[in-house]
Amino acid sequence: MAEKPTEELTPSDLGTLEYWERTYSLEIDNFEDHGDVGEVWFGTDSSAKVVRFVTTKLNLSKETDKIIDLGCGNGMMLVDLAKAGFKRLTGVDYSQKAIDLAKKVLKEEGFPEVDLRVHDIADPAGTAEDFVFRLAHDKGTYDAVSLHPDNPKEKREKYIKNVHKILEDKGVLALTSCNWTKAELIEHFKDYFEFSTELPTKTFSFGGQTGNTITQLVFMKKLRQINK
Repeated sequence: MAEKPTEELTPSDLGTLEYWERTYSLEIDNFEDHGDVGEVWFGTDSSAKVVRFVTTKLNLSKETDKIIDLGCGNGMMLVDLAKAGFKRLTGVDYSQKAIDLAKKVLKEEGFPEVDLRVHDIADPAGTAEDFVFRLAHDKGTYDAVSLHPDNPKEKREKYIKNVHKILEDKGVLALTSCNWTKAELIEHFKDYFEFSTELPTKTFSFGGQTGNTITQLVFMKKLRQINK
């Protein structure tokens, strides 16, 4: 029996660079005027849960293992990781305005040494040669890629391949989504990643059904030929 093809999400402005450039331009103004870092996607609890998992369940060296935050936005996840003691941190975002804000936030928080770069992880051109990491973190970026108005399936698949490419052989991907279910994410990533763990999240009940407001999954990189 043939597998049912993935139904794509309804396109949204949240999938466009222009939206995020406007958003982070406003958040830069707010930060400079009021010290407000802007929205923390999915709340601080979701970030704390990932940091707690990374520090207690993954055998990472805080001094030597490299961590990348994919779609780092205002940089607050990097602040949390830096406060937890991790030294080799990189944040990437395809929005220059996001990187500008993240630099201001990290400097204000006392971590100006964090490596921040403008980079689109879903770009078919691929990734820089020095991009090799033990852990990749994503909180909402895969969702945004999935909402792009132009060829979202192609962009999703390129994202997955590029994340696989930048991880070490024993690399880990920690991903938070509010648009895809656990089953859908496992299906999307199955050719390149092995599902490992689901982090507990808040649930809701409606019409006799129970669901999650967000999904937080941990994947392990599969060893395979990435140029397939």
